Amino acid sequence: MAVLARPVDQLHAKFGELVKENVALAPYTSARIGGPADVFITVNAASELARVVKFLRKSEMPFVMLGGGSNILVSDKGVREVVVLNRAKGVKFHVGDQPSVAAEAGVVFSNLANRCASKGLAGIEWAAAVPGTLGGAVYGNAGAFGGDVAGNLISAELLTENGREKFTVAQMGYGYRTSVMKRGAIKAIVLAAELSLKNSTKEDVTVKIQQFRAHRKATQPPGASMGSMFKNPSGDYAGRLIEVSGLKGARIGNAEISPLHGNFFINHGATRAQDIRALIELAQKTVKEKQGVELELEIEFVGEW
Repeated sequence: MAVLARPVDQLHAKFGELVKENVALAPYTSARIGGPADVFITVNAASELARVVKFLRKSEMPFVMLGGGSNILVSDKGVREVVVLNRAKGVKFHVGDQPSVAAEAGVVFSNLANRCASKGLAGIEWAAAVPGTLGGAVYGNAGAFGGDVAGNLISAELLTENGREKFTVAQMGYGYRTSVMKRGAIKAIVLAAELSLKNSTKEDVTVKIQQFRAHRKATQPPGASMGSMFKNPSGDYAGRLIEVSGLKGARIGNAEISPLHGNFFINHGATRAQDIRALIELAQKTVKEKQGVELELEIEFVGEW
């Protein structure tokens, strides 16, 4: 009687060296926290990403997308689903009276902003201090300094259950740090996106980026951290609510609510995801009791909890 191949053996046979087993995920997250992935696949082009995801869906293998790892907390036990690391970084600029940039989802968003600046193209300077990849930004409508993806997106190329589709900004159903994808209204992954830009000068765009970066450096903690942890409630700031609730500097294990910014949680080394989660729950409970506000997470939990 023939022995049925393990699912991972099917992946090895199909995708070869792209597939690894028992890979530590902490180095792939901004917080440097989390256990291992049983199966880990790295893709280097949007076409490769589409091929892998189509195969996983067809084979009914659950999977998790990983980009810059800035808005996720990976559990200490790790991830049993297949983890797909997106390193698709193709970029194409369209110049003229209405310039734009088309980029694959694995592009680091801050790097894309710098590349636009080097060409004298404005419009996404706000993204220069935003961690993570373009795919994650499109998924969660990332934003900073008064700008957000919804304000720049022309279209997003998604891989839905029907195949590759282009979604307009209206079809993405954007709200504050959310989209149709993040709300679970559709099942899709981001393959690429096109963003609108404006003609400017290299000097002007660079100065603006430097100002945004200096502000971030002065107000947010350096090193391994997670933030923003919570969405800002309407008309207020999560960081302010945490601060006035007396939680800045609160610590569980090696996890700490930043003394500099209450909406950032710091990893002081060998921090457990469980300690970060306990701090999250402490912040939610205390702010609810003292301020009457329910803090809603901006980050997502990944893995086996």
